[in-house]
Amino acid sequence: MSLPTENVQSYPRPPALEPAPYRIEVIFGGQTIVDTLGALRVLETHHPPTYYLPRADITAELVAAAGRSFCEWKGAASYFDLRVGDQTAARAAWTYETPTQGFRNLAGMVAIYPAMMETCRVAGVTVIPQAGDFYGGWWTPNLTGSPKGARGTEHW
Repeated sequence: MSLPTENVQSYPRPPALEPAPYRIEVIFGGQTIVDTLGALRVLETHHPPTYYLPRADITAELVAAAGRSFCEWKGAASYFDLRVGDQTAARAAWTYETPTQGFRNLAGMVAIYPAMMETCRVAGVTVIPQAGDFYGGWWTPNLTGSPKGARGTEHW
C-alpha cells in the first residue's frame, strides 16, 4: 500500500485518532522490535502523525522511566526506556494508561520517538523524525505542509 499525500496543516485540532492501515516497523539495537499492522495514529494540525503501537507487538523491554507530561487532549503520559540486550534508549517511548474519553483507544498502546531508534518505517517507507526534542511525529515523504517542532515553531 502506498501512502497518500496528506498536508499536516489540514489535520484537525483537537486531534483525530484513527487506525493506521499500514505496516509499522521499528528497528533498535540491530533488531526489529516492532512489526505490526495494529497501530493507531494521532493526527494534529502542524504535526506529522504519531503512531501508537500495541504493547504486545513491542519486543524490546519496556522499563518505567521517570517523569510525566500532560496533553490537554489525551491526558497524563508516562514514559519508558526501551532496552534490547545491552542497549537502552532512555525515555524513548510513552503511553497514556488512562487516556481521556476521546482517546480511550490509546490505553495499552505505546508511542516511540523515531529519533531514538535506528529506523522506523511506515508501509516500508523510512521515517524522518519530527524536528525538536519534544514531539514524536513520524514524517514521511508523502506529507506536505509546515510541521511544528523546529526552532521558532513552539507557539504556533
